[in-house]
Amino acid sequence: MNDTIKLLRNHRSFRKYKKGIEIPEEQLDAIIRAAQAAPSWINGQHYSIIAIKDQERKNKMAELCGNQPYIAECSVFLCFVADFHRVKVASEMHGKSFQIAGEADLLMVAATDIGLCMQNALTAAESLDYGTICIGGLRRNITATSEFLDLPEFVMPVVGLCVGVPDVEAPVKPRIPKEAVYFEETYQTDVKPLLETYDQEIIPFSKREGFVSYTERLAKFYDKPYYSNLTEQIKERGFLGGK
Repeated sequence: MNDTIKLLRNHRSFRKYKKGIEIPEEQLDAIIRAAQAAPSWINGQHYSIIAIKDQERKNKMAELCGNQPYIAECSVFLCFVADFHRVKVASEMHGKSFQIAGEADLLMVAATDIGLCMQNALTAAESLDYGTICIGGLRRNITATSEFLDLPEFVMPVVGLCVGVPDVEAPVKPRIPKEAVYFEETYQTDVKPLLETYDQEIIPFSKREGFVSYTERLAKFYDKPYYSNLTEQIKERGFLGGK
């Protein structure tokens, strides 16, 4: 196992940071450039990254994301947004029509590009001894967050990343058995016994969730829509047959 694999397998999510610590610009620049080095579909790089450093703006972002205090505490909050504004500009530059309305695949393209990009940023930050945590709450209120970030049409917030100096230790949580997520040649559906085993293994690590099992937490989470009016808000940004 080399150092890169060790770093990846040692990933932990940190929910408490030392306040008032700024990340040196050269290190933040290295994190962003590492993020940009990620692969993307047709090299379209269908994302942008907006850094929130100002304390008052971090406080507001924490509120918009569902009152998550670690956003306010971290050194910098990186907002990863699906970005087809550049595609629109490129289309206009070359006199081409901008075919985006109703194309659900574009959301998958942007989400994949963002996932790869953000993982690079996360790994780069952790290699510099910073702690991180991904924030899906950036989608909690797409309309308000888009206004806060001054996003143009065809740009939409997808996920955020806290980066800072951890103020508490965090354990490495065990993952689902490899046999439940890795298959050869065809998908295997008989994963229940593996999930039952994992349920018992993860409970001691689930204090924040109330010491519940993996399957119980998932079942409760997906029992009803997590974000209301999400489709309508996505359409407001010009996706899924919107504007």
